[in-house]
Amino acid sequence: MIQSCCSKTICRGCSHAHYLHQRQQRQTRVCPFCRHTIPKSKEEVDKNNLKRIEANDPVALREIGKERYHEGNYEESFEYLEKAVELGDIAAQYYLGHMYQKGEGVEKDEKKGLYYLEEAAIGGHPEARYSVGVNEWKNDLIERSMKHYIIGANLGHDNSIKVLKECYKWRDVTKADFAGALRGHQAAVDARKSPQREAAAMFQATQA
Repeated sequence: MIQSCCSKTICRGCSHAHYLHQRQQRQTRVCPFCRHTIPKSKEEVDKNNLKRIEANDPVALREIGKERYHEGNYEESFEYLEKAVELGDIAAQYYLGHMYQKGEGVEKDEKKGLYYLEEAAIGGHPEARYSVGVNEWKNDLIERSMKHYIIGANLGHDNSIKVLKECYKWRDVTKADFAGALRGHQAAVDARKSPQREAAAMFQATQA
């Protein structure tokens, strides 16, 4: 979850635990990072986002770029994402890479698209790592593709481990490498578990 007031990210479990603590203490709900009051409406959220965009916050620029993309406004989406990339946002590199590869909001350039995907992968973006693996696979660079999928699996990326399972059946990946990827994937998944996140998931289910 991204806080619109400061663009900091907090997991749903920590956010829910923070909410419960403030409710028990009968405190006004504030951001756990910057202590600003939590917005109560979409209008307040949009106002916060606009302030962050005007301040050249890369996270806010990336998020508005994603929003414009889903609206089908590819040109404006590209502009926001490109600026976020210039400011060092790794996730924006991933989205920009796909836009270059598809020619959305910019002239199609698969080479440049792959460059941005590789940069995002180096920065630790799991989806980007998977996408680079897919690209290597399409170019019949199977061994290199497997390496990318293994790294993705170790980052907890579900599609990477699913692809590796199929590749193991076809003997494109060794038993030792596949076993290591399974252990790495499970460790990454387990690391994301917590009582707070389970409580948040249960709370959300009751609100559905």
